[in-house]
Amino acid sequence: MPLRPPSALFWRSAAAVTDILTTPPEPAAVQHRGYVPEPSLIGPEHITEYPHPMELSANLRELLGQWRTWQAAGAAADSPYALAPEEFYQNELSLAPGWKVGGWTRWGLTDPIPQFCPACDTEMDPLLTIASTDWDDTSRGWIPYEGQAHVAANPAMVEVGGGYSLQLYACPASPDHPHTDLIQ
Repeated sequence: MPLRPPSALFWRSAAAVTDILTTPPEPAAVQHRGYVPEPSLIGPEHITEYPHPMELSANLRELLGQWRTWQAAGAAADSPYALAPEEFYQNELSLAPGWKVGGWTRWGLTDPIPQFCPACDTEMDPLLTIASTDWDDTSRGWIPYEGQAHVAANPAMVEVGGGYSLQLYACPASPDHPHTDLIQ
């Protein structure tokens, strides 16, 4: 398993933020410079993604694996996905790559495993994903509009555990409960 970088969450209300800094402060102590993101001009955007195929029922996975399903939805007959229709769902509709707030988990190192709050045993929600890359050759459809001109798939220059993603989970029952994390 990749080495987990330490993480900490600090909650505050927008009303408590009175002085807006023009330049963010440098972290007091950084054990690994690769964990401090580089400034980027790519801004957040609202997107819709769907769960990892392993989180879907067997019936739905079978339906998504049939090319006629995608043709009925308007997919072109000469699509490169015609020979592997399940890859269309995984690459183009589910699991947006890159840094994100909320969303779904990119399972791969493990099968789907719910994360439970260590304080109250409530199932936790994905809060933040810190990714080593924003896209790759299988996920070019997810490249932000601003990123189309950029060559680098990692504009933040952060690498988590040798190229993975770190996902932080928060307890929906209380922000005072500890967070958990998972590398995938």
